[in-house]
Amino acid sequence: YVAAVYEHESILSPTPAALVERRSALELMGRNLDIYEQQVLAAARQGAQIIVFPEDGIHGFNFTRSSIYPYLDFVPHSHSGKWNPCREPYLYNDTEVIQRLSCMALKNKIFLVANLGTKQPCEHSDPRCPSDGRYQFNTNVAFAADGALLATYRKHNLYFEYAFDTPPEPDYAFFDTPFAGKFGMFTCFDILFFEPAVNLIRQYSLKQIVYPTAWMNQLPLLSAVEFQQAFATAFNVNILAANIHHPTLGMTGSGIYTPVKSFIYHNMESYGGKLIVAEIPVNTADYKTNLEKTPSRESEKGKEQSPPSFYAEMMYDNFTFVPLWGEKGELQVCANTLCCYLNYQRAVLTEELYALGVFDGLHTVHGTYYVQACALVKCGGLSFSTCGQEVTDATALIDFQLWGNMSTPYIFPLLLTSGVTLDFADHMGWKNNYYFLSKNRTSAGLLTAALYGRWYEKD
Repeated sequence: YVAAVYEHESILSPTPAALVERRSALELMGRNLDIYEQQVLAAARQGAQIIVFPEDGIHGFNFTRSSIYPYLDFVPHSHSGKWNPCREPYLYNDTEVIQRLSCMALKNKIFLVANLGTKQPCEHSDPRCPSDGRYQFNTNVAFAADGALLATYRKHNLYFEYAFDTPPEPDYAFFDTPFAGKFGMFTCFDILFFEPAVNLIRQYSLKQIVYPTAWMNQLPLLSAVEFQQAFATAFNVNILAANIHHPTLGMTGSGIYTPVKSFIYHNMESYGGKLIVAEIPVNTADYKTNLEKTPSRESEKGKEQSPPSFYAEMMYDNFTFVPLWGEKGELQVCANTLCCYLNYQRAVLTEELYALGVFDGLHTVHGTYYVQACALVKCGGLSFSTCGQEVTDATALIDFQLWGNMSTPYIFPLLLTSGVTLDFADHMGWKNNYYFLSKNRTSAGLLTAALYGRWYEKD
């Protein structure tokens, strides 16, 4: 099927904390919706059957609970396809944004997914009802090609979004299409957690995911395109990921991903939005995890001195590292119950320092979640203290086999190359309680090769 995602440079309110009238809120959102309208038309002309827009693309961000209120639409939750806002605009008040999105879908005969802020009045008899008498949700909406509202999803894992409430129960949101079956839906930070993302995919055996996001890139392990691809690979799904475009805030990175191929956009240099249209296979069942024999750990024959281990902070976590010295070698580094192993060979010895790092523990900055990671990274400079820094360029071509005795089945294989581009492993998968990833000769200099494990039960 043909899919489209739009990386949108949203027009933002210069004063998001100021209280404004609904009229001026609609005026600002209308300017973003005008751009959406052009992009839906452009995507439809290229044959797209579905288009996905980013999180916060219509209203922006940095609101307070009260200042976002005029930007919120009313959306009845879980009415599944019974309401067509474009054709029945009179059914509910405060639905101007929903109506415009519905009409875009109808006019262009395209399935459309967008993100907006919504409100839902609640009774004070409801113990969870906020004191102002309403819930405010960060919401995705999906429309059919006839404009019908098919599904809504209220974001569960909020990322410091004080304007919004967490829904009482996780939403498991999906909708059906004639061209690719069921699509599941979740938002941004949700991708790192079991609920609802993993549970949704497993419960409903989903193969297609739509994913609006407003993601701030964090190298070396959590760049948007890097993690989106790893998620598609780990769960054997296709992902249509639309990010916001604000390079000054570190926000870029969208794509259309299959487990073995991707069409991505990552651009920290220029401004303006970007439409990606690509044709991808509906069925991901044919992507077999490629297994080969486990790398052999050579007998400990009179090894040369193994390099020293050292500590350095990476992504706010205290990793234990060992440096890669020389043009080839075998390394091991452990922390808690996790041991990581690497066999490597470099084509040419470059003036670059690489290190193999391990972390097995609770990550606690910008969210709390348990990580088990084995990571081969390029360091920022030549001293150990630079390992774990954000690096975007590299020249070293390295053949490697990386493996670890991970305690969780949820492993995201990361493979990032110079210029924040993606590469794909030759082989990866489980073999005797070890997960491994191997690659002969990356397509460009290696930035990161990692096994990023999420141990959800220990969150």
